[in-house]
This record gives sequence, structure tokens and C-alpha cells, in this order.
Amino acid sequence: MRLRVEFTTEPFDLDEAPAHAVVAREVIQSADLDAVDVGPFGNTAEGGADEVLTAVDSLLRQALASGATRVSLQVNVIGEDSK
Repeated sequence: MRLRVEFTTEPFDLDEAPAHAVVAREVIQSADLDAVDVGPFGNTAEGGADEVLTAVDSLLRQALASGATRVSLQVNVIGEDSK
């Protein structure tokens, strides 16, 4: 199964990225995922179910530990693995 996750962390700071946002992006960018798009108001990543779910677990734990007061995310099934 292939998944797409979309997420944001709060609180927002328009002047500079808060620590929780930086940590969340680093987690996603370093994960073994097929596609990652990081933006100022939302982030997306795609990959196999195990890889996405592992990244989401780490993202939640590390963002909250770094000061996030809210993490909004959505996970969608986008297809089956081609293996």
C-alpha cells in the first residue's frame, strides 16, 4: 500500500521557522520516502505504508518534544505497491 501524508505544525511564526517546524521537516526529509514537498504552510510526503507510518510516528514525537502545540495531519491511501 502507498500512502500520502500532509501535515502542519503549530504555533506558526511568520518571521522564522519555529524549532518544531524545522524538526518535523528534517524528519520527513531524512525518511526513506519517495516524494517530499516542504513548504511554508504545509508539507507532503509519499511512500510505502511502513515508511510513511514510521516517519509519522517520529514526526509526531519529535515535533511535540520541540514545542509544537498542535500537529495537523492527514494520511491518504494513494495506491498499491508495484512490487
